[in-house]
Amino acid sequence: MAPPNDPVNSIFSVLKYDDQKSSFDLSQGKLLVKGIPLLFEVPNNVTFKTFSSVCHSSYAPASIFQRVQSISYNGGFLGFTKDEPSDRFMNSLGKFSGRNFLSIFRFKTWWSTQWVGSSGSDLRMETQWVLLDVPEIKSYVLILPTIEGKFRSALHPGTDGHVMICAESGSTQSKASSFDAISYIHVSQNPYNIMKEAYSALRVHLNTFKLLEEKSVPPLVNKFGWCTWDAFYLTVEPAGVWHGVKEFTEAGISPRFIVIDDGWQSINLDGQDPHEDAKNLVLGGTQMTARLHRFKECDKFKNYKGGSFLGLNAPPFNTKKPKMMISKAIELEQTEKARDRAVQAGQKDLLKFDSEIERLKEELSAMFGGDEKVGACGSCCCKGDQTGMKAFTRDLRTQFKSLDDIYVWHALCGAWGGVRPGTTHLSSKVIPCTVSPGLDGTMADLAVVKIVEGGIGLVHPDQANEFYDSMHSYLAEVGITGVKVDVIHALEYVCEEYGGRVELAKAYYRGISKSLAKNFNGTGLISSMQQCNDFFFLGTEQISMGRVGDDFWFQDPNGDPMGVYWLQGVHMIHCAYNSLWMGQIIQPDWDMFQSDHLCAKFHAGSRAICGGPVYVSDSLDGHDFDLLRKLAFPDGTIPKCQHFALPTRDCLFKNPLFDNKTILKIWNFNKYGGVIGAFNCQGAGWDPKEQRIKGYSECYKPMSGSVHVSDIEWDQVAAAAEMGEAVEYAVYLNQAEKLILAKPHYEAFNITLKPSSFEIFSFVPVKNLGPTKFAPIGLTSMFNSGGAIECLEYSETSVKMKIKGGGNFLAFSSGSPNKCCLNGVEMGFERSLDGKLTLNLPWIEEACGVCELVFLF
Repeated sequence: MAPPNDPVNSIFSVLKYDDQKSSFDLSQGKLLVKGIPLLFEVPNNVTFKTFSSVCHSSYAPASIFQRVQSISYNGGFLGFTKDEPSDRFMNSLGKFSGRNFLSIFRFKTWWSTQWVGSSGSDLRMETQWVLLDVPEIKSYVLILPTIEGKFRSALHPGTDGHVMICAESGSTQSKASSFDAISYIHVSQNPYNIMKEAYSALRVHLNTFKLLEEKSVPPLVNKFGWCTWDAFYLTVEPAGVWHGVKEFTEAGISPRFIVIDDGWQSINLDGQDPHEDAKNLVLGGTQMTARLHRFKECDKFKNYKGGSFLGLNAPPFNTKKPKMMISKAIELEQTEKARDRAVQAGQKDLLKFDSEIERLKEELSAMFGGDEKVGACGSCCCKGDQTGMKAFTRDLRTQFKSLDDIYVWHALCGAWGGVRPGTTHLSSKVIPCTVSPGLDGTMADLAVVKIVEGGIGLVHPDQANEFYDSMHSYLAEVGITGVKVDVIHALEYVCEEYGGRVELAKAYYRGISKSLAKNFNGTGLISSMQQCNDFFFLGTEQISMGRVGDDFWFQDPNGDPMGVYWLQGVHMIHCAYNSLWMGQIIQPDWDMFQSDHLCAKFHAGSRAICGGPVYVSDSLDGHDFDLLRKLAFPDGTIPKCQHFALPTRDCLFKNPLFDNKTILKIWNFNKYGGVIGAFNCQGAGWDPKEQRIKGYSECYKPMSGSVHVSDIEWDQVAAAAEMGEAVEYAVYLNQAEKLILAKPHYEAFNITLKPSSFEIFSFVPVKNLGPTKFAPIGLTSMFNSGGAIECLEYSETSVKMKIKGGGNFLAFSSGSPNKCCLNGVEMGFERSLDGKLTLNLPWIEEACGVCELVFLF
């Protein structure tokens, strides 16, 4: 792959002025789109410039360049001028009211979510984009804050309907007073096309990122995996990881990838021995002020002796111990919080608390005792390949043959607190953290509190290349094939002395991109805690996959007992709506979940059709394998959809979280049909006054809605367009186990869903084989039934298919076949009077689970 902006493989052209008149016009204080007033009371210092007048050249591929150029009249740039230079401005772009909008805003430093309203004053702080409904011209307008020079921008609410744009550099060293292109604006008749068109235009203009269509994605997107986080938190160690993979494999579901999450690194706290690991860390939060003191694995993994778990005399491991340690750590944390409350209340006698805290610490320490000796080698001759992470990854692959990828976690700056000065060959120093004023209205966040408390040990940006290569080249050498990079948007906290957030980000993202290309095949990275436009416009030349939702929360950290339910719907809303914009640039990752959670089935339904990888973070002995078998095949592959899931048009300007009426619907495609997932996510959401996500118990109840074949955006994928023109469809309801015929002019299907429940509708075009109508549904034992169909060929009198997976195969057939052959052997089948054609397919390991199925009519 050529490096970004390689002139050998790039295009450098002058955009020719398109004679077609611009769709936008700014005059007399009004911004008009195709003659329709969009923004009123636009200040005199605001300017509009056509795309062609601002963007003169690009390194974009010819296909993208020409696509953008052909409709450049539908876009342009907003700018503004001030009298005095500054490092931060707030300026009105004008006002609107009485017009529905959909937007995405940052509710935490790291995470973004959906918001709807009808006025500029309804926007939330740090809005990443706003999509306006313009029914007068049957169109949509996207206002998209962007990057200009050393400044980035976001939208904020103003008074009396005004839309404010905030342009900031993040450093008093970087000031400006005039902007020509601080926000992009675009119009289209299709709300999905507008995202592709707008981000393509910015890709051409900025030349600092690449679209998803230009990049390869990690192979794990098609697979099932396991992440260690919720199983162990910071107590993760080789024995636990080994037994986790073993449990899945023995149950007949082989993980194809694992993510060894936070807890494997060599970190310690300021004041501790700079070359020794911090001890007895368990819960997330306790490590957030710790810093990296070496780039290799911590002692827990370093002391692993090769072959420890391969022989008959493998050391014993108590699979209940991780949960016991976590429970003890929670008890300690709660006691420490109780002591803090007592101090705040003025209580003087704290002896009871102190003695209890000391007792709990001793008990927790005793639980840790000896762990690092399990599988350890005391011999000085056990060196190199025979110990440590390299030996462990080799043993994992030796025992678990289907394990393709082993990823590990790290923060963008190394660890949560960065790199400890003086402990590595690199120059780092602890930088105090400053939170942008734009984040004042975001949700309280323990991670932010801790990072601000401890500052970040920042490796100098001039050494960013060496920093990432030092970490990643070692990891690649010891058998790690990729990384999950977290805490990405911490850079904006420490950018003052480095020229601002844009300049610092460029240096760091350039370094990690080069390392990714060199060490992890150009694709082995999952980005996380990155949901801000800085990252997407500056950090994605190479990175091609990332999280589109907040973390999976199995319960409400603020103590609402109903949070165990309503937080799950919130997660789905994050993922579905963020995919609208993030999916233009990266492969959306809907995150892990736990298969034994109270709402595990709810999560599983969404993961089945999200179009990305499926992975869980189950504790040891904490699995629902029956549920997982509906998501993954025995070989660890998945019946993945062809696209990334997106909300349907009738959900775009609605609030499926707490409007007390809207069901979330998401659409996607399989090779030979379309899919609609309907989810009742009502019951929680953002509270602007309390500035947090909370429960709305009055909305947590059954909801009704409707589903129609036209909800699927068939034209979004060329291969699916023909399916959208079918005269008739066989429709299968996965949860209700119903098979129905429907035509496009039929009424929509009405549906009522209980709270935290769902239905998946598969729409398969009906084919006429002479007098017989036929449509294959797929494997009903899988949530995404149609994803199991890998090949489908019709002739005048036959149907030939390749099906992956075992279990119940279902098709609609108006007549009974004369013969059915499975892998060339005649096979019996059942057919009911209503046209349900069924037979049971075996899983044939030697054929990777793929069967050839033929029906003759």
